[in-house]
This record gives sequence, C-alpha cells and structure tokens, in this order.
Amino acid sequence: MVSGARAAHNIEITAESLQEDLDRLRMQKQALERELAAVVAHLGSVQRALGALQALMRDPAPAGAAEPQQAPAPRTDTPSSADADTDADGQKKYGRLTEQILDYFATVGDADVRAREVAAALGRDTDSGSINAVRSTLDRLVGTSRIRRSGRGLYRAERS
Repeated sequence: MVSGARAAHNIEITAESLQEDLDRLRMQKQALERELAAVVAHLGSVQRALGALQALMRDPAPAGAAEPQQAPAPRTDTPSSADADTDADGQKKYGRLTEQILDYFATVGDADVRAREVAAALGRDTDSGSINAVRSTLDRLVGTSRIRRSGRGLYRAERS
C-alpha cells in the first residue's frame, strides 16, 4: 500500500508542476501575442513611410508646389504594444525608453545591473513583454556603444 500512496503523491506533484507550466506558458503566449501585434503595427508604419518616400522620389513636387505632408516617423525605441498608452495628462508613458534607460545608468554609476532591475526601476516590470522591450533597448544601446555588457545578462554604463 505504501507504493500506491507514493504513486498518488507523485501524480499530484506532476499535476501541480504541469499546471504551473501551463500558467507560465499562457502568460508567455499573451506577452508574445502583444509583442507580435506591436511588430505588425511597426511594420505597417514603416511600409507606409517607405511607400510615401518612394512616391516622393518617383514624382518630386514641381517648384512652387505645396510641401508634401510628412509621413510619421516610425518609432524605434521599444517594440512594446503599450507605446500608445498615455497618462492622465495625455503624455506618452512610453516612447522615451532609450533616454529613460540612459538616465537610469547615469544614476547607478559603475554598477552592473540586470535588465529586470532596469525594468523595475522604470516601472516596466509588469509583464515579460515590457521587460523584453527593456532588454531589446539595452542590446541596441550596447550595439551603439552607449552602454556595455559586463557579463552574461549584466549591463554597465559606458565610461565617458
């Protein structure tokens, strides 16, 4: 009988583990769907801007003609779908991610920090999509030598 109780206990533990995996995967799926929607929206805006520029190159306005309307510049600071969210004052909450991250690094000095810590300091640690937006921006900043990678998953302000 001991083996039957042990088997039941093992089944219970396995079921709990699978339920945790299911919950985690559902959250990850939602975050990926949000991120995909943001990429699709960004792709559309880039395609529209490129189409407008190509049209201008094919058919330049004659001298004295009215200036063509400018297409809105595509945003590149964060892939998060929350880009359009505004605060109570109507100001964008997102959109200055690069500047916010650089300001954060100016305050931490010569410390190694993780992307999750940066996201938490900026109030962007609510879901994996927001944290991934911070990670992507950190990687872009490393690529442009504005910050540096100091270890696996660690970032540090670039010395000036």
